[in-house]
Amino acid sequence: MNLVKISHMKKRFGELEVLSDISLEVKKGEVVSIIGPSGSGKSTLLRCATLLEQMDGGSLSYKGEKVVWEENGKVITASHAETKRISRTFGLVFQNFNLFPHYTVLKNIMDAPVSVDKVPKKEARERAMTLLRQLGLEDKADAYPYQLSGGQQQRVSIARALALQPQVLFFDEPTSALDPELTGEVLKVIKELARQHMTMIIVTHEMKFAKEVSDRIIFMEGGVIVEEGSPDQLFTSQNLRVQEFIGKLES
Repeated sequence: MNLVKISHMKKRFGELEVLSDISLEVKKGEVVSIIGPSGSGKSTLLRCATLLEQMDGGSLSYKGEKVVWEENGKVITASHAETKRISRTFGLVFQNFNLFPHYTVLKNIMDAPVSVDKVPKKEARERAMTLLRQLGLEDKADAYPYQLSGGQQQRVSIARALALQPQVLFFDEPTSALDPELTGEVLKVIKELARQHMTMIIVTHEMKFAKEVSDRIIFMEGGVIVEEGSPDQLFTSQNLRVQEFIGKLES
């Protein structure tokens, strides 16, 4: 079953067309990496798919339910209640962590399940502590974000996204704010999620990681999907632009 289906997605900012005609389907348990140069529309695609940006054309469905679609040339979004319900299908991990600085690690993770999903505090706490144990951060429950390394903060933000028990996780350049040493610990967590068959869509510039973890890799440039296929297909692509891009990042 397709967990996520994007058809002919378009997005403009003023005169600039950032996404031209993006169609993408992601099945349950699949890991899809999106690569491409800066300004190719990768992050905008994620922001539209997670309803942080309003699409200007096309349709978006989760588990067969349309949340955005076109009707008579107009873009329609499902009702607030429907959108809220469907939004629970996904979680998003940002590149800059986006943790609440005045909350402890534990409260950062518990906050949304309690306030959004109305999970009882005891259950939310147990869920949060289980995730912290899995991510090797159990001893950081009472720490504040400023007391953590960047890698630890990013692991907390992954735990926060997982606490809502989403069926698909989006990652927007999850390691771009980290130095190489800390990058490894975050990628290890994502690899473990892949082994557990978590459905993930990952915008990344880490080529070796994308090759290891992905079922499919998509190369974007200029607001369109230039090429997509298995890691082997992409890394042996005959497309000169794809070759050049991968070569630059691998060297």
